[in-house]
Amino acid sequence: MSKFFSTYKVIFYIINILLIILYLYPGSLLGWIIYDNKSIQPQITPDFVISSNHFYVFVLVSIIGFFTFANSEKNILLLLYLIFLSITLEIFHLFIPERTFQWSDLFGNLFGVIVVILLNNFINKYGRFKK
Repeated sequence: MSKFFSTYKVIFYIINILLIILYLYPGSLLGWIIYDNKSIQPQITPDFVISSNHFYVFVLVSIIGFFTFANSEKNILLLLYLIFLSITLEIFHLFIPERTFQWSDLFGNLFGVIVVILLNNFINKYGRFKK
């Protein structure tokens, strides 16, 4: 899997661009497409302390990022980029019409990145999945 993503890095970049577009769109672009109402946000699972949608998105983006740069010295840059992206995109919601900054969204973003970082470190430390 990591060979596929490291060969086709463009997938990671396209996913990042789509994520940024979805985050910066005034209102819910997915709600507009699915429900014909941009004020409704589709919900994958119920929220608890953090926003589950934000958690799932950042887990997905982080996993693809770590697969893309698995055999690279750029892991620390990727880690910093993902944390910066998760914070910055949520802060932009303070300025975008029909979007609101929410701590649960920010923590969902960060928790999604942190979970993948911990899993990546665990796998690298114990080398269970290494050849």
